[in-house]
Amino acid sequence: MTQAPRTDKIQAELNQPAPYSGINAYRSDPLVVDATAGLPRALKEDFEAIGRFVTSAEAQELARMADHGAPQLRSHGPRGERLDVVEFHPAWHALMRRSMGAGLHSSAWETIEGERGQSHRARAVRYYLTAQLEAGHLAPMTMTSASVAAMAAAPVVQKEWAAKILARKYDSTNRPWMQKSAVTIGMGLTEKQAGSDLRATVTRAERVGEGIYRLGGHKWYLSAPMSDAFIMLAQTREGLGCFLVPRLLEDGSANGLRFQRLKDTLGNRSNATAEVEFSETFGFALGAPDAGQRTILDMVTLTRLDGALAAAGTMRAALAETVHHLRGRQVGGRALIAQPLMTRVVADMALDVAAATALALRVAAAFDRAGESAEDAAYARLMTPVAKYWCAKIAPMLIAEAMEAMGGNSYVEDWAIARHYRAAPAAALGEGGGNVLALDVLKVVARGKDLFEQLFAVIGRDLGPAGRKTFDVLRAAMSLCERDEGSTRLLVEQLALAGAAAELYRLGAGRLADAFLESRLAGGWRATYGMLDSRFDSAQIVDLLYPAAR
Repeated sequence: MTQAPRTDKIQAELNQPAPYSGINAYRSDPLVVDATAGLPRALKEDFEAIGRFVTSAEAQELARMADHGAPQLRSHGPRGERLDVVEFHPAWHALMRRSMGAGLHSSAWETIEGERGQSHRARAVRYYLTAQLEAGHLAPMTMTSASVAAMAAAPVVQKEWAAKILARKYDSTNRPWMQKSAVTIGMGLTEKQAGSDLRATVTRAERVGEGIYRLGGHKWYLSAPMSDAFIMLAQTREGLGCFLVPRLLEDGSANGLRFQRLKDTLGNRSNATAEVEFSETFGFALGAPDAGQRTILDMVTLTRLDGALAAAGTMRAALAETVHHLRGRQVGGRALIAQPLMTRVVADMALDVAAATALALRVAAAFDRAGESAEDAAYARLMTPVAKYWCAKIAPMLIAEAMEAMGGNSYVEDWAIARHYRAAPAAALGEGGGNVLALDVLKVVARGKDLFEQLFAVIGRDLGPAGRKTFDVLRAAMSLCERDEGSTRLLVEQLALAGAAAELYRLGAGRLADAFLESRLAGGWRATYGMLDSRFDSAQIVDLLYPAAR
């Protein structure tokens, strides 16, 4: 009987590594393992289960099919009747079912044994790991979770919807929300003429009953259009208000939301984003009729945290796949990863991924403690936009560099890194681009400098003596911002680098933190990767952050 050729022999003949699969995304990430060392055993077992799943062949195939099976809009039925239904690939529903079962949409608000006082941090780890698989389906996870913050402005509405939002049994049926086992929530904020300027919203809302309004207008981006309800902004007689708008009414009829078309997006193609027009559409007020921006702010803040986590997770997945490829590829008689130039480039990228991960998880921990710690409240307020700004900014560039290191294979859709590359820019686009985030930080410079002092106290303790010059730079950047608004990005980036370095030191990654601090904060202008000083052992950095699979 003829035997099939051995896999390792084929790999040797083709000079190609084995598929990147079956490598636990949690266990193979020493930084995150160390960062979660003090958490209960049950939580860490949960992280291990997610880590096993996201790199499994089954999960990778679901992600591939969901990404290639773009949602389809059915605006009308066979008799010409309005349907306004978006059909998703079965793989999308499988990913949704898995992530809702893991509580990505709910666990920050649940009272779970072992997660009290650290629910945001625990969820952040789950989200970061899941982002390493497929980012498109995470949009409804983010919006559903963050919607709870907006609904806090309307206790009656929150009480009615909370049980359905927190339920973990995914329900994709096209029924009114009160008939379903669980619901998801979307967002519709952006309008054609307004962009990120929410004050320019033209959608109107007229009061028709106690807490009930009739809306008319449009939304240019309505993400996850098959959600059961949407958070929207609209102009009332008193000012800009915030509303929860169900997709279907209690009798199952449409609530006036008419999908015009689906966006043909560059990445995250498994999700759908619709352009929608509506009239005679009913919604529930969330907060006072003129408090829309204040109400939406808490929700947007949480979505920004997820943006940072998604960017960090996507970078981690892309670089892990690249390192695996470089270890299995021979050039000149040795592994490509061992070539000096390549080692230096990969080590440089690994520092950014580690720093982004550490910073995003630190922000999540600040949310858990903000209610009882003024310093953590200041950290959450300032470092959420900072972390989202920096993590989202570096992701496309870093993944592009990783693709270059991996070579032409990375530019073919057979490889997961191609999906990660297309997804990367999305983190910077949602809920505030770079300038919007910088202006958010600038508000604190103008009105709340005491928050900076509390933030500096936190970062200073963790940076130690290494950070003395850093604070001179930060204070100079703050002073410059007061005179020149256009320089605010300088402050934001310096805050990100200082905060990331401080967290690396706090986690005990001293040598890594030294390399990061010296090359980012004490070094000159850097336009590409591979600029680490030879005093730092690049091979050791790579092996430490990306240990070889055994």
